[in-house]
Amino acid sequence: MRLEEKQRVTQELTAQIEESGTIYLTDFTGLDVKAITDFRTRLRDEGLSYRVVKNTLMKRALEDLDLPDLSAHLEGPTGLILSDADPVAPARVLKEFAKANEDRPVVKVGVINRVETSPEEVERLADLPSREILLGGIAGGLTASVAGIAGALNALFRDIADMIEQVGRKNESA
Repeated sequence: MRLEEKQRVTQELTAQIEESGTIYLTDFTGLDVKAITDFRTRLRDEGLSYRVVKNTLMKRALEDLDLPDLSAHLEGPTGLILSDADPVAPARVLKEFAKANEDRPVVKVGVINRVETSPEEVERLADLPSREILLGGIAGGLTASVAGIAGALNALFRDIADMIEQVGRKNESA
């Protein structure tokens, strides 16, 4: 790779990392081209990307970014998963794919919102429900609370109306 191309790739990599809220470095040793293509497809279906990177270029790309020092994890083959927001979706795809492919790829390290995350934490993230399911649960809880309040208010107004009606009848009979 010529110097100009290395510089271009480094700048491109820096921009992609800077835009990402979630970064997972993986070791894809033991996966053939077909498996990596399948993995990329699964990630793409979730709106994510997977990129094989040269460790030296990755180190250069990370130099100017406000991220933890990842140089200790940049040994051997390195694949990069980038997500702009949700850290759960890539973790889930990684875990499901690894389960079906002899525990490959292996997570080296994660960075979520500029904080280093261990492989164990990434695995725990994979077990969480998706963002949509969590938001749905919150919305359901809020809806149930509002419905409960509305029911209580409705009962209160009905009781007040009954009292007014009884007072009116009492006044008519008197």
